[in-house]
Amino acid sequence: MTPPKSSFVETIDRYLVLKRSLGRKYEHEENVLRSLSMFLADRGMGSLDQDAFDAWCRMHDHATANVRRNWQRIVRNLCLYRQRSEPTCFVPDPNLFPRPCPHAAPVIFGPVEIGRMLVAARSLPRGSKSPLRPHVARIAVVLLYTAGLRRGELLRLTLDDVGLEASTLRIRESKFRKSRTVPLSLSAREELDEYLGHRLTSRFSNTAAAPLLCNNSRGQRAYTGTGISGSIKELFVTAQVCGLDGRRPRVHDFRHSFAVQALLRWYREGADMPSKLPHLAMYMGHVSIVSTAYYLKLIPEVAAMASTRFETHYGHLISRGTT
Repeated sequence: MTPPKSSFVETIDRYLVLKRSLGRKYEHEENVLRSLSMFLADRGMGSLDQDAFDAWCRMHDHATANVRRNWQRIVRNLCLYRQRSEPTCFVPDPNLFPRPCPHAAPVIFGPVEIGRMLVAARSLPRGSKSPLRPHVARIAVVLLYTAGLRRGELLRLTLDDVGLEASTLRIRESKFRKSRTVPLSLSAREELDEYLGHRLTSRFSNTAAAPLLCNNSRGQRAYTGTGISGSIKELFVTAQVCGLDGRRPRVHDFRHSFAVQALLRWYREGADMPSKLPHLAMYMGHVSIVSTAYYLKLIPEVAAMASTRFETHYGHLISRGTT
């Protein structure tokens, strides 16, 4: 017989139903809240109070300040919802949360570094659980860099999402539950053709729902975020890709680099930048160009091209002093 749910678990259930009815996925939030409810149940605590919350927070001391702050914020939002029907319930004080830390600046890289990574990918060792590892790593680098995909979008691609005739990828219900079709460049299409050729010679399933990037770990399945990140980080080291300060890039820095390289390309072409940015936002799956602007870092090359364009158009308006 299934034991009855506690009132706290029922509150979580109602809260998740409400948020999802508003169009939000709330998958990560659910994991955090379920973790908290299991913590309370394992210790025989019927509900949440300051002592229980502090004990739960201490379990996460190993995490970064930003991660801990986010988890505690998720719990606080639940408690604020609960407070509507239980005015005296405990609500965490946000002034006691860890102070936010600035995120590390992305490492922007370009075609030269990508070329070295593609060469290095062919030397990655294979394994019984990952017979296509060199080919998977190579196509992952290509799609992340040329299509600006999020890591999760890449890993969720199935064979049915690949439109070879139209040279497109179908990205289904990603962030903000938005779906989009991403056109591929000619070189990316050629790389994808080559990867699919290697995939066809393997024993992996070729049904429409089969993952594009697959391995044999615990049965045929898609690569995990940890699995693909491990291969890519190995390529960063082998290909000696790093910033001016010696930091290695993160996988998400592919997306930053994609946006910055698009900006540089348009500057070189003399394109009308205001009209191009909405296209970039749509391509990257953003709700507006405000989100896209976060990825447009002012690296020296961008600053130089922007300055040159400004001088070309408005330099005559600036009076030069006599020497």
